[in-house]
Amino acid sequence: MSTNVRLASINDAEALSRLNLEFNGGDQRSVSEIMKSLNSNNELVAVATIMDEVVGFACAQSMKSFCYNEAHGEITEMYVQESARRKGVATSLISFLEKQLHTRGVKTVKILTGRDNNPAIQTYELSGYIKDDEVMLKKKL
Repeated sequence: MSTNVRLASINDAEALSRLNLEFNGGDQRSVSEIMKSLNSNNELVAVATIMDEVVGFACAQSMKSFCYNEAHGEITEMYVQESARRKGVATSLISFLEKQLHTRGVKTVKILTGRDNNPAIQTYELSGYIKDDEVMLKKKL
């Protein structure tokens, strides 16, 4: 069974809604909200399929700032359903998004994950990412 990775389309909205609920919990995002986001957002959303079934997704952003010569990228979300894990799906999603970001002029990509999310950290390290000493701070408004 090979994994196929591609940019998400509005036809994937139902699967993305289901997978996002598994990933984030809470209230399920409506299919119409996801379709609207896919049509109007600058976000890269990739889906991974096995035998034509969407089994995972990952999202990325590219950002430009006057402070830097080059665009920066960030892989912001990634989820692979449990039955498809340890089959190279996450690595395929990362590689696909890196290529998409590179075409946007991105030379450096960041990924933020939980400090105790060891399976994710191992996956990212296998893809060449290294831990740094930055600290993330956040505030609810």
